[in-house]
Amino acid sequence: MTGIDRRSFLGAGALGAASLTAQSELLRSGDFAQMLDETPSVGEGPFYPDKLPRDTDNDLLILNDAITPAIGTIAHFSGRVLSKAGEPIRGAFIELWQADQKGSYIHTDGARSDGRDENFQGYGRFLTGARGEYYFRTIRPVPYGSRAPHFHVAVSHNGRRLLTTQIGLHDYQGNDEDGVFRGLDRDARARLMVKFARVQGSKIGEVAGAFDLVLGRTPEEREDGTIQGGIAKRGAR
Repeated sequence: MTGIDRRSFLGAGALGAASLTAQSELLRSGDFAQMLDETPSVGEGPFYPDKLPRDTDNDLLILNDAITPAIGTIAHFSGRVLSKAGEPIRGAFIELWQADQKGSYIHTDGARSDGRDENFQGYGRFLTGARGEYYFRTIRPVPYGSRAPHFHVAVSHNGRRLLTTQIGLHDYQGNDEDGVFRGLDRDARARLMVKFARVQGSKIGEVAGAFDLVLGRTPEEREDGTIQGGIAKRGAR
């Protein structure tokens, strides 16, 4: 964090996410006739937070105004929420939760034998804008137990959970041995992998990856074009 404060990081991330919208403009222009493939749904898993952290913003590396960041490779994870027709979904709540560098979740029963990284937020939220963009600053996921590295992601709108899934790392060699990913067909598994690349010019090895979340069903707008958003309760579909 030397020389750059947290607000600068979040602002830079939001700009990075916004820069991903050029493809979305093309989709809306009608240049793409075929529908997008829906992001496959995957189970929530047992470690959705049973008690939310003190901080639930989109920067999982820093808790509130603490100065000690979480341990791990800094990862900028961004993308868009789209309909199958390529239209951006605004006002959608994205939830992201994952294990820390030690393989522990913030769930009461989610700690492994090495304990937890108490500086890792473990869970964050983001509300999409008019272009459907989202952004998280977190750590690159790590393997633990029999699980390959992965993010848990949920998308909610109007009090309904529209998508629950798990996103793995494209370059991880053990994805085929992961019990959750192994249960998917190869096409679905391939559509749940994000590619991370090193951030050019980063002196601390930061990585960045983009992943578009394509919803099979979309929220309905009111007659005046407004949408009332909200994070769904667990199990709400």
